[in-house]
Amino acid sequence: MPAVHHKLLLEEALQDSPQTRSLLSVFEEDAGTLTNYTNQLLQSMQRVFGAQNEMALATEQLSKQLLEYEKQNFALAKGDEEVINTLQHFTKSVEELNSLHAELATQIADKMVFPMVQFREKDLTEISTLKEIFGIASDEHEAAMVKYSRLPKKRENEKIKAEVVREVAYCRRKQHQAAMQYYCALNALQYRKRVAMLEPMLGYTHAQIHFFKKGMELVSKKMDSFLSSVSSMNQSIESQLEVEAEVMRSSQRELLSVDDTVYMPDHDQVPVNRALIQKAGYLNIRNKTGLVTTAWDRLFFFTQGGNLMCQPRGAVAGGMVLDLDNSSVMAIECEDRRYCFQITSPNGKTYGDCACWICTLNNISRQIYLTDNPEAVAIRLHQTALQAVTPITSFEKRAEGSPNPDRYEHFMKTKHIEPQKPPTTLEPEDLIVPGTPIQFDIVLPASEFLDQNRAGARRTNPFGETEDDDDSLLQQVFAVRFLGSMAVRAGHTQEVIYEAMRQVLAARAIHNIFKTTESHLMVTSSCIRLIEPQTQVTKISVSFQLKDVTQFAAHQENSRLMGYVLQGSDWSDGGEDQPSFSVFVFESNTEGEKICYTINLGKEISEAKKDPEALAQLMKSMPLTNDGKFLLLESETGDEAEAAGPDEQESEA
Repeated sequence: MPAVHHKLLLEEALQDSPQTRSLLSVFEEDAGTLTNYTNQLLQSMQRVFGAQNEMALATEQLSKQLLEYEKQNFALAKGDEEVINTLQHFTKSVEELNSLHAELATQIADKMVFPMVQFREKDLTEISTLKEIFGIASDEHEAAMVKYSRLPKKRENEKIKAEVVREVAYCRRKQHQAAMQYYCALNALQYRKRVAMLEPMLGYTHAQIHFFKKGMELVSKKMDSFLSSVSSMNQSIESQLEVEAEVMRSSQRELLSVDDTVYMPDHDQVPVNRALIQKAGYLNIRNKTGLVTTAWDRLFFFTQGGNLMCQPRGAVAGGMVLDLDNSSVMAIECEDRRYCFQITSPNGKTYGDCACWICTLNNISRQIYLTDNPEAVAIRLHQTALQAVTPITSFEKRAEGSPNPDRYEHFMKTKHIEPQKPPTTLEPEDLIVPGTPIQFDIVLPASEFLDQNRAGARRTNPFGETEDDDDSLLQQVFAVRFLGSMAVRAGHTQEVIYEAMRQVLAARAIHNIFKTTESHLMVTSSCIRLIEPQTQVTKISVSFQLKDVTQFAAHQENSRLMGYVLQGSDWSDGGEDQPSFSVFVFESNTEGEKICYTINLGKEISEAKKDPEALAQLMKSMPLTNDGKFLLLESETGDEAEAAGPDEQESEA
C-alpha cells in the first residue's frame, strides 16, 4: 500500500499557524467529500440488500404458488398428474434456492451493509464531533487572548492579571488537546477510509461466491437428470402441438377452399335426410307483439326426446317450447319469411319456421325416438313421405320412455293405494273430447266474497281449527298454483289426469300464459278447499267433497305436478244420474305425491269414521300430534311461504 504523504503534524497544533490551518482545511474538505460519497455508496449497498431480500421473499412465494396448481379447478385438462408431480419437484428445488437467497441476503447485510454503516456512524461522526469541539476551543482561546490583550499597563492590577493569565493558559491547553485529537482523527481517517471502501466489497464478493458454489452443487448433483427429463417432456409437448397445429391449418385450408356458394343462404343442399330423429340449428320464430302485430326472433332450436327446445344467445341452458307428441308439421307459405313450416299442436294452435326440420319433427311426433331402433323405423316410415301425418300417442310408450316408469306405482303401493289399470290402452279422444275448453284460473265471484266476509261469517283458517268436527282429525295445507281444469270423459283412470296435464301445459305454452297465483290447498278428512292466502277466503263456492274425488295422481316425471278427478252430475239430459268428470291440475312447491298421500289418508279417515273400531285401529297405526290430529309432513305454507313476501306470490307455470 502506498504511503500517505500528507498528514497533520501534532507538533504544530500548539502554535496553530496559518500554514497549519490551511492544511487542516484541506483535510476537512477531504472528510466532507468522503462523507457525501459514503452516504451515496451506502444507499447503493442498501438497494442491493433490498433486492436480494425481495428475491428471497419472491422465491418463497413462487414455491407456494407452484403448490396451488394442484388445487385449481380447471375446466379442461383435469388430472394432469405428470405436470402436478413435476411442479411439486420444482417446488422443492425452489425452496432450496430460496434458502440460499435468504442466506445470501443475511451475508450481504452482515458483511457489506453493516461495515459501511459502522464506518459512517463511528469514524465520520467522530470527525464531525471533534471538528465542533476544536472550533469551540479555538473560539474560547481567541476570546481569552483578546481579554488578555486589553489589560491596562498603567494602574496594573496584579490580581486581575493573574486571573486572565490563568484563563488564557486554560483555554490554550484546551485548544491544544482538541487540536491534537482532531489532527489524529483526520490522519487516521486517511487509512480507515481505504479499509471502509474495501471491506464491504470483500464481504459481498465472498457471499456471492458462497452462494454460487452452493447453487452449482444443488443444480449439478440433484437436478441434472430432473432438468433433462423436463426438457424432454417439453420437447414432446411442443412436437405434439406442432402436429396438432398443422392438422388445424390443413383443416382451415380445406374448409376455406370451398366454393363461395356455401356461404350463400340459397345454395344447393344435399338430398334431405328423412331418417333424422334429432335436429339443431337457428330458426326464426314468430311471436305476437300486440293484438295484430307480430315479430320474428332468431333463436337456436334443438330437439330433446319428445320436446322442441329453444336456447337464446348467451343463455346457459334451453327451455321447452312445445311438446311434439301428437303434433303435426307441414311446410307453409309466409309473406315476410322464406322456407317456413308450421307445427300444429293437438288443440289446433300452431307454431311457425325446412325439409330436414319437418322430417325430424315428424319423426319425433310419431314417437320413433322411443323405439329400439329409431333410425330404421324412421327410414321405413319416410321412404316416400315428406309432410307430417297424424301421430300416434300411447301412454304405455310414454311410461316406457320415462326416466323411472315404476316411480308412481311404487309410491302408490307404499301408501296402500292400488292404482286402477284400464283393461285396454285408451286414446286421447277416449279420455278428453277434442277442443274441450280449459279454465286457467279460479276467480271468486264478488257476491260470494261478500257472503263470506259479511258480519257473523267466519273465514277459513288453514292454521287453526274449524267449527266442523268432521275435519278435526286431519287438516293439512299445501302451497299450490292452479294451472287449469277441464272436463273429461273418464273419471276412474290415472291416464286421464296425465293427458289433462299435458293439454293444460301445452295450452299455457301456446297462449304464452306463464304467470300463476299461489293459493293454499287445504285437505281435511271430508273435503278439499282452495283458499286465498291473503284473505283466507275459499276460492270455490262449494268445497270439493272427498267422496266426489274419484282419482288422483302425481306426474310420472315432474313430481311437482299433481291433479285429481272430481265427479259431478250431468243435467243435460234432464236428470242427475249421468255422472260428469273434471280434472283439476296443480303445481306444488314440494312433491305432488305428498298431496296425493294426504288425500288418500283423508279418504281412509272418512271411511273409518263409519266404523269406530276401524278408526281406532287407523289412529293406532298413524302417529298423532298432541291435539289428537294425524301427524303429517310439515305444511308448505309455514315460515317459507311467509318469508317469500307478496313479491313472490307470482311464479312461472
